[in-house]
Amino acid sequence: MANAVTTEAVQASTTTTNSSRGAMPVVTTLFFMWGFLTCLNDILVPHLKAIFDLKYVQVMLVQFAFFSAYALFAIPSGKVIDWIGYKKTMVAGLMTMALGALLFIPAASVPSFPLFLAALMILAAGITALQVSANPYVAVLGSPETASSRLNWTQAFNSLGTFVAPFIGGALILSSAPKTVEQMRQMAAPELQAYRLHEAASVKLPYLGLAIALFVLGLIIAKVHLPKLSVEHHDPSSKPTGSVWKRSHLVLGALAIFVYVGAEVSIGSFLVNYLSQPNIGNMAEKMAANYVALYWGGAMVGRFIGSALLRKVKTGTLLGIFAGAAASLVLVSMVTTGHVAMWSILAVGLFNSIMFPSIFTLAIAELGTLTGKGSGIIVSAIVGGAIIPVIQGALADRFGIQPAFLLPVVCYVYIAYFALKGSLVKPQEAAA
Repeated sequence: MANAVTTEAVQASTTTTNSSRGAMPVVTTLFFMWGFLTCLNDILVPHLKAIFDLKYVQVMLVQFAFFSAYALFAIPSGKVIDWIGYKKTMVAGLMTMALGALLFIPAASVPSFPLFLAALMILAAGITALQVSANPYVAVLGSPETASSRLNWTQAFNSLGTFVAPFIGGALILSSAPKTVEQMRQMAAPELQAYRLHEAASVKLPYLGLAIALFVLGLIIAKVHLPKLSVEHHDPSSKPTGSVWKRSHLVLGALAIFVYVGAEVSIGSFLVNYLSQPNIGNMAEKMAANYVALYWGGAMVGRFIGSALLRKVKTGTLLGIFAGAAASLVLVSMVTTGHVAMWSILAVGLFNSIMFPSIFTLAIAELGTLTGKGSGIIVSAIVGGAIIPVIQGALADRFGIQPAFLLPVVCYVYIAYFALKGSLVKPQEAAA
């Protein structure tokens, strides 16, 4: 999913090469965990929708609660790093994630949709702290020349987490034969409550296991030796010049991140319900969950392909091509049915792959001493994953699930515009 690297971290240095090599496998595990947990939301969406008989706009509050954490906790997490350092912030993030996972148990015992949302926000707060600390840490965990290679490696494990989550989550959480909304509405109140308690209970064991795993991983991180990063000493005479908000390519890039994350999360959130439609995949939700893995797995494959292509093609050009392809595939899915509609929407994941790092790179180009502030703005823009799915949910309730995919199309069209035109740095805005 979305990763950001601050300029200060990139310019910092580590202690010893041997320690760096030993730390990499440990830190890489973190990337897998937050990718897994983020993608597990795509399984929660159809599950909670069925349990609480929610409209699409209501159940998309799952993603709203989760991704709002980026806007609320990204900047505070940066201050926590200044206070206690990268390693302790990673541990704090893992413990917060463990607490959020544990809160799924009382939420399922009631069961209560608001409690599920509260648990998700606490879980996401921990993930935010983990992202803000682990990404820049990996960037400097070795020589600057291989920073990109290390980040691609860890991000691949993040994608691996998003790939396996639908398989495991679908098998453990989704019922093989859930009752329809019509059947639930015909139940007497006591019978309906008993059914909801039974269905909600399916999340207890998976999230209890995750809470234990996160807690143990936090203890391991706390005990293992991780090289300390030296603090960058800025030249007092080097001060930021001008306002970061006057850099148009940064502002347009932040908006591109907003719509990219929103489009990616919206599509993933709707996939189980979309593929189970009679005119699309006509399959049970549990089976549809397995296909969601292909959507996220495509991003993992595309990351490797894109990495090779970016050596020969300019970033803006390739990003524009990928955004255009993604928009076209969503349109194809909207106007077709059956396997064409199904496979075209799944293929969008392949073209999502390079978007975040490419947009990020183009947005912070030539910011000079304002790069740090620009990076913070971009991280906060990940909140698009909270807002756009809710809007698409409202569109799905009003016009139907298939027409609602017009919103991601608009998002990808804007990304193509940013790639080919909006990302160009104006001479008068280039930092000295």
